[in-house]
Amino acid sequence: MTTAQHTLTVFGISALALIALLMFRPDLGKQLTHSLFPLPMAEAQAVEAPALSALMEAPASVQTAAASDAPLSKEEKALLGTQKQQQWVTNWLSKRYRVANDATNMLVSTAYLTAREIKLDPLLILAVMAIESGLNPFAESPVGAQGLMQVMSKVHHERFQEMGGVQAALNPVANIRVGSLILKDYVTRGGSVEAGLKTYVGAANFATDSGYGSRVLAEYRRLKQVSAGQRVPTTTPVMASNTPAPAKAPAAESGITIKVLPHNEIAGL
Repeated sequence: MTTAQHTLTVFGISALALIALLMFRPDLGKQLTHSLFPLPMAEAQAVEAPALSALMEAPASVQTAAASDAPLSKEEKALLGTQKQQQWVTNWLSKRYRVANDATNMLVSTAYLTAREIKLDPLLILAVMAIESGLNPFAESPVGAQGLMQVMSKVHHERFQEMGGVQAALNPVANIRVGSLILKDYVTRGGSVEAGLKTYVGAANFATDSGYGSRVLAEYRRLKQVSAGQRVPTTTPVMASNTPAPAKAPAAESGITIKVLPHNEIAGL
């Protein structure tokens, strides 16, 4: 009986001490409750962000040409430039348009590889991308122009067929390729880069392109200076037109023959 009495006394004193402790430290009470009666927790599922390279994955038909191991001709070397030149262009565009450097590097590399394949100045391609979308691959205009080069995917749907259909218009690689081919066609048909840009913006039947060509060529000249190693401010304002640009008019693409432009015609900008 004495032992039982002593045991109950010890338990009673311990209980009083525990109650006093919980009154002063309520957080310990919550921890004790959770440890004794754990709440059922839903099984967490690991979510992995897609790799940036996966977002830039090109259709097989585009990758085949870009990954060609054929030796470069003198003209192709001039179009591709050096690794240092591409890096200068990448860094400048990244800062100017506030796009992550890795993403900008992929866009620049794609533009240069496309330029090698279709024989068009990569800096002209990049200038059009910059003015059209500000390097936003998901940009879309009120009239339906989509992607980096603001291609009218419904009008040029045939060009996207080998790349998976019009849904590929928001694929950066496919958009750059199709937009560059359209630009090359318009330059060839117009006989000059200025005429090609006027048609590209949908102003072929208008007296003026509202300054679109001037803005693209101004950005092109800045990129030429950057690729030559010159210091060009990234805060230079983009030229604004005084009148709104005309809406891009649908253009028929059937029956167009793609001709190879000599590089010196583009280099003379």
